Amino acid sequence: MFRPLAIFAALCVTATQASSQDIRSRDLTDTTQDAGLPRATHAPDAGLLSAFHGLDALPLISNAICRGSRGKTGMPVVFSSEIDLSTLQAGDFTVTKRSGETGTMHCVSVLPATDPGELRTVLLIGDLGPSDTDPPVRVAVTGHLFSKDGTLDFKGAQVAVTPLADGPSLVLAQPVADWTKVGSLGPRRVRGSLCPEEGVEQAVRVTWAGGVTLANGDDPGAAERQLYQVTVEAADGTQRDIAPFALADLGDGDNNHMLCLGTRDRPVSVAFPASVFTDPNDDLNPATSVKVTPAD
Repeated sequence: MFRPLAIFAALCVTATQASSQDIRSRDLTDTTQDAGLPRATHAPDAGLLSAFHGLDALPLISNAICRGSRGKTGMPVVFSSEIDLSTLQAGDFTVTKRSGETGTMHCVSVLPATDPGELRTVLLIGDLGPSDTDPPVRVAVTGHLFSKDGTLDFKGAQVAVTPLADGPSLVLAQPVADWTKVGSLGPRRVRGSLCPEEGVEQAVRVTWAGGVTLANGDDPGAAERQLYQVTVEAADGTQRDIAPFALADLGDGDNNHMLCLGTRDRPVSVAFPASVFTDPNDDLNPATSVKVTPAD
């Protein structure tokens, strides 16, 4: 889940300025026509990377994302590539609970992960099963939902749900083609900070399964920047671990950070130690690492 109190407070002021048809859907029927695209089930490393049971009951302020969301389950899912928002509908998803029954979808939204390169995280909102009696265990894409580049239909993709009590892990790391690019989708307050203008040679975006902050709700600072360890490889094949020159994509309450690097050596992987960040349920992250994969 995204951090509710921090980001939803911002959304309350400005959500009405955004195009609701672009960033959220309450349509419980899949109306996207089959375009004959390859399915994620047949494409290696494509599909759903994670489904994170973020909160059993969203707070009142979550109505800023979708009216009537208060008290419902919040569950972000992360796709292997950015999605075509024109094909996103609440009816594209089926959530199966431990009992075998399916949850009732209410709404889906990409808020607040709307910066360039981030349109792969979708927040599912609905009556999806309480953690203590009948928790959600699997999410499947059962409608036609296309990738942004128009090369893939995610229908058929599925993934197990990370339980509510577990903390968030890194699920993706990719190079950023243009780390100076500013987002234009959604309200201004969901646009993250950029890398410094000087001293940066390249950037890597890391995506967590859910929103992460410090225990007090603050964004990471200099100490947490040093905890990110990026393995880079020089032209001669030698590898070393470095900390980012700076951290960016902060202040927007989503599940992404941008690691601004002061070297041109090829980034290979990213690691982060345990018990530093918390999710909205106050669960600490485990030690986590992920390989850097090519950008979409």
